[in-house]
Amino acid sequence: MNIAKRLERFDAYLGTAMNSILTKMKDEGKDVINLGLGDPDVFPTDEMRKALADACLSKENHHYPSFYSSMPLKEAIAGCYKKQFQVTCDPETEVTTLLGSADGLFHIHNCILDTGDIALVPDPCYPAYPASVTVAGGVIETVPLLAENGFLPDLDAIDPKTAERAKMIWVNYPNNPTAAHADGDFYKKLIAWAHKHNVVVISDNPYCKVCFDGYQAPSFLQFEGAKEIGIEFNSLSKSYNCCGWRIGMMLGNADIIAGIEKIKSHSDRGIFYPIQKAATAALNGPTDFMEERNDMYRERRDVVIKGLQKIGIDIDPPKATFYVWSPVPEGIKNSREWCFKVLDEIAVWMIPGSMYGKYGEGYFRIALTHPVDRLADAMDRLYQFVS
Repeated sequence: MNIAKRLERFDAYLGTAMNSILTKMKDEGKDVINLGLGDPDVFPTDEMRKALADACLSKENHHYPSFYSSMPLKEAIAGCYKKQFQVTCDPETEVTTLLGSADGLFHIHNCILDTGDIALVPDPCYPAYPASVTVAGGVIETVPLLAENGFLPDLDAIDPKTAERAKMIWVNYPNNPTAAHADGDFYKKLIAWAHKHNVVVISDNPYCKVCFDGYQAPSFLQFEGAKEIGIEFNSLSKSYNCCGWRIGMMLGNADIIAGIEKIKSHSDRGIFYPIQKAATAALNGPTDFMEERNDMYRERRDVVIKGLQKIGIDIDPPKATFYVWSPVPEGIKNSREWCFKVLDEIAVWMIPGSMYGKYGEGYFRIALTHPVDRLADAMDRLYQFVS
């Protein structure tokens, strides 16, 4: 069978393969602690689940999703951005809904790039960014995210000739995998740079409501000039504890929104209508549960940070996401080999930084998706392993 050669230019997502490996280990009786899993062990509120259940029980809610108006959900999304970020978006032309934000971040390259066009992609980054650039026929130019820059892209270090040829740049703050955050000064500089070089900014912001220590993540769109030059992806998955619902959103530039909707008019028929109704209720409903949820993640973060410091890793607590991005212990040269050795010897899985790109080497990522006692157990095992 002759498969497209573009598939040879990127790897499958390691997390999918690891799920099979870890499941096999558990079937063999091993007490595996999976610290690579980015799927939280928290759930939608009772009210959200009831709204979904009631909508599912109605016989009228099971047509093709395109049978119904998406405006109530779009209006709720716009209202949420207005309330949280003071961003005004027209629900008809500057908001669209997605089958999870991953749906949009994969299609966005077909909307922006022609074959051979340059996309500026951070490294390390969520692996779907470079993979979907490749599928769209684009050319990746790497933008390193370095510790000395707070894991922010150094816009001044991008070759002006490359910037002039680039069509788009990815930013993702609060960041996966590094858990870094960005402030208003960064976004203002980014917007001015993007206008200067006519580069579309694609902001991926699904962790904006998972913040600690008084930090509140901004939106790229809240800064002057943003909508003229880009869009932002967001999702209910992390903020509202409903990863499996696959409710994503895209807001910002009307031309890009129209382009995505044209693509999606062929690729799918929209979000299952009961989920639309439940998501609308969630966005219009109370958010007080988030404070308790974030306190839980903060407590877990502190357990992991303390455990890493005990084994000699100097690391500052992140202010957002439910990830900890840590340097490997001193003397370790290959993060992938080390993480697999840890898995083999103490049944703790952590994602090697090299999975996220060349500049991820020397790090590993821990997800705070287990209760405190399991995280403490994992840190104890790691201490014994390193010692």
